[in-house]
Amino acid sequence: MLQTDRISRSFGGVFAVRDVSLSIAEGELRGIIGPNGAGKSTLFNLITGHLRPDHGGLTYRGRRIDRASPHHRASLGISIVFQGARLFRGMTVLENVMVGAHTWTRHGFWSGALRLPRYWREEHRIRDRAKAAVDRVGLAPWAGRYAESLPLGHQRRLQIARALCAQPKLLLLDEPASGLRAEERQQVARVVRQLHREGLTMMLVEHDVGFVTGLADRVTVLDLGEVIADGTPEEIREDERVIAAYLGEGAADA
Repeated sequence: MLQTDRISRSFGGVFAVRDVSLSIAEGELRGIIGPNGAGKSTLFNLITGHLRPDHGGLTYRGRRIDRASPHHRASLGISIVFQGARLFRGMTVLENVMVGAHTWTRHGFWSGALRLPRYWREEHRIRDRAKAAVDRVGLAPWAGRYAESLPLGHQRRLQIARALCAQPKLLLLDEPASGLRAEERQQVARVVRQLHREGLTMMLVEHDVGFVTGLADRVTVLDLGEVIADGTPEEIREDERVIAAYLGEGAADA
């Protein structure tokens, strides 16, 4: 579904991502881990189009997308859930989730202003799909609550629901468990696990090795912008380069 070919991005002459090549199969849940500053979020921003690579290419479902805009990539089915809770204050959970439909809606200002029948048909379809997304993440009882009133763990699941309303084919999750309590992390993990069972292709960035290895089919490890390991969760746990990157050079020999 997705292939990156030696993509690189630097800031002020320092590489955040350097010659990263990886491929994601349809239906796969790929974990991306690494210590702070490894380049994980930069890689995600390169995939979604919020950053452009200095060199290298990205291919999505057989199509080159490395120069496509973020909106165009979203319309192709690439959605991202950012680490920070990005909510529309003063709007309910359901209304926040409905915003995710902007990638596939067709009727604009005049249809809405004139209240044409096709506008109402689409509005009902958006609401129905938003309700389904809210239910998929376990937030149906809170659908009518203001989004900002929810605890952080619920807000993270709301963001996942909003991304699902966009009908993604590839869903990127940028540290969805960051800052959450143990029970909230488990709730997010259950949602991700269920989406995986349903066949949704996902990439999961996390600093927490245990969280990722408990969910992912394969794990790619970045350090200082470069891939240092790639394999199954079991292989990654035993990889001396990964241990050294997280715990220091001497840890692998301890």
